[in-house]
Amino acid sequence: MPKMSDIAILKQLHQPTLTIRTTTKVQALPQIIGQSYAKIASYLDELGETMTDIPFVCYHNLDLQNLDIEIGLTVADSFPQKEDIKPSFILEGYIVFCMYRGPYSEVGPVYDEMAAYITDNGYKATGTSYEFYYNGPDFPESELLTKIVMPVKK
Repeated sequence: MPKMSDIAILKQLHQPTLTIRTTTKVQALPQIIGQSYAKIASYLDELGETMTDIPFVCYHNLDLQNLDIEIGLTVADSFPQKEDIKPSFILEGYIVFCMYRGPYSEVGPVYDEMAAYITDNGYKATGTSYEFYYNGPDFPESELLTKIVMPVKK
C-alpha cells in the first residue's frame, strides 16, 4: 500500500471554497473534474483572486455509478455565486488524514485503513471525504500524490 504518511488526526480550520456540485459515474470523473477546475479558475481570474491551497473533490457518497461530489478550490474569502459555481466552505473540526501516492484506482485499502483508525480511536466518520490533488494527469499514475481527508466527530 503506497501510503506516504501515517494516518493521523488534525484540527481543520474553517476554509472558504468555490465549488461545483454534481453527480456522475466514476468513469466520467477525470473529464468533469478538469472542466470544473478550469471553470472555477477562470472565475477566480475574473475576480482577480487566486486559490489558497490545492484543488480538491469532496465525496458525499461512494456510489461509483452515482457519485455525489463537490469539485472545488479553496479561496481566501467568500465570493458571489456565478452560474453553477457556488461559495461553500470546509467545516472547522477534526479530520483524519493520510498522504497517498499511486493510482486513484488503488486507493481503496487506504480508505479501509483510515476507517479502522477512526473506529479504533473512538471517532465517528461524518460520511464525507475529501481528496486534495497535488498533481494530475500529466504525471505517471505511480507518482500521483493525494491527501485523503475524512472529517470526524468524537
